[in-house]
Amino acid sequence: MSTLELVNITHYYTKQNPVLRDLSLQVNRGELLALLGESGSGKTTILKIIAGFLKPQRGRVLIDGEDCTNTPPHKRGVGIVFQNYALFPHMTVLGNIIYGLKVRGVSKFEAAKIAMDLLERLDIRDLADRYPSQLSGGQQQRVAIARALAIRPKILLMDEPLSNIDPKLRSRVRTEIKKIQREFEITTIYVTHDQDDAFEIGNRIAILHDGRIEKVDTPMNILLNPETSYVASFIGYENIMPISRFKEHFKSLSKVLERKAEEGYSHVGIRAINLKLSDRELNNEEEIISVKGRIVLKAYRKDHVRNIVETSIATLEVHTPEDHFKEGDTVYIIINKKDLVFLK
Repeated sequence: MSTLELVNITHYYTKQNPVLRDLSLQVNRGELLALLGESGSGKTTILKIIAGFLKPQRGRVLIDGEDCTNTPPHKRGVGIVFQNYALFPHMTVLGNIIYGLKVRGVSKFEAAKIAMDLLERLDIRDLADRYPSQLSGGQQQRVAIARALAIRPKILLMDEPLSNIDPKLRSRVRTEIKKIQREFEITTIYVTHDQDDAFEIGNRIAILHDGRIEKVDTPMNILLNPETSYVASFIGYENIMPISRFKEHFKSLSKVLERKAEEGYSHVGIRAINLKLSDRELNNEEEIISVKGRIVLKAYRKDHVRNIVETSIATLEVHTPEDHFKEGDTVYIIINKKDLVFLK
């Protein structure tokens, strides 16, 4: 198990548009860190810099505390599972796995022994003589992981490895990745734009935005305390409102809101799933507040009803398990104060 640290990394393809801006990140020993960001946020550039395919204009890459910024890729001890798996089509599964070992001078006998052990541990020993074209997406992924693990890397990088997997299989494969990572106890960075992947797989999640790390924390802490309006919006807080507007309507919160504003918070957020609809006003100064509105749109999802409600504060989104109201109905949105988060 190894540690990885990126220190003040800046990288640009043109000086006018830096891809990474003074970015720093620490990955703990044996951790599975999900690096989550939108397309174009710099995820792949970070992966290439860690692997040694790119050298940053500024900053350092440390593995186990040792500066390897100028170390060539094959000497870094970094294994990669590519998005398209990049298996050699003319080689068998066994040939794909032992290839990296042979390049590093491992004897044919020892390479085959290592490869067969990995095939056994990943439950794909019976695929050893097949070619990539004869494998399912999930099987190809396991072979790609086995090939990356064969060189016994210090760090494992996974670049959108589930993008080619059938959506029905994704949850099962996520579980497999976690099991494999824990079994081999290898420090892993899992690069993805898919939030479900990141939240289900990562011990911690690093959210990348505009070339910087916006937030790093456990999945639960990110959900409960996104901290910034960008993170809240990105992970699915449907309702984000300025503190000033909120304060105008809820006098019982005025002192709390004033204090939060002084601390630098500018917005209030709440998830649609945490709101409730009622046909009457409910107010409890200690816990509950409510706001009157009218349902202007309804949409049906597999597991909930999506209600868009116009109120005097803002147009709010409310997700309910039942369908008790129709478009045009006057309703009260019930808000539990404990579900409010304050954002910068």
